[in-house]
Amino acid sequence: MSDNARPSQKEAMLSGELYLADDPELAAEALHAAVLSERYNATSAADPEARRAVLTELLGEVGEGVEVRPPLRVDYGYQTTIGPRTFINFGAVLLDVARITIGADVQMGPNVQILTPTHPIDPEQRRAKWEAAEPITIGDNVWLGGGVIVCPGVTIGENTVVGAGAVVTKDLPANVVAVGNPARVIRTIGEPEA
Repeated sequence: MSDNARPSQKEAMLSGELYLADDPELAAEALHAAVLSERYNATSAADPEARRAVLTELLGEVGEGVEVRPPLRVDYGYQTTIGPRTFINFGAVLLDVARITIGADVQMGPNVQILTPTHPIDPEQRRAKWEAAEPITIGDNVWLGGGVIVCPGVTIGENTVVGAGAVVTKDLPANVVAVGNPARVIRTIGEPEA
């Protein structure tokens, strides 16, 4: 295969394949996102229009009525979409190497982490700065308690509640309550509590 036929590191990243994390094009995009994040995190609550303008420039899509309280950290920004009326509290970390799709009416407590990057088990590949990512989807009307961590490749179904401090390593269905590390379903919403 000629060099011209090889996908760029960005194309490899976007397709979920291994890519070099220190690629110059990706480093420039990450720097751009860091600068926009700094601007966003410096905005005043007294100027919601300016705050929304920066957030809209930073992220791929921001629905109507979205509130994201600074500080916010992202890898690239353009890989994240947030549905209408979603609220994200202070200290969110959205590592959007792969797509992060956050539905409508989602509630996130402080210090929630949504982490799409993965790293090879092989130590030589890690040393060479190879990584990949898996997309994350948060369904409509999900509530993530404070400090929840959502791991790569996870989908959380609509209306699900994830208790504070939980680590979500596998998909969660719709309409359940999940807690713990790793997160496990403890009941279905609508069923009486035990």
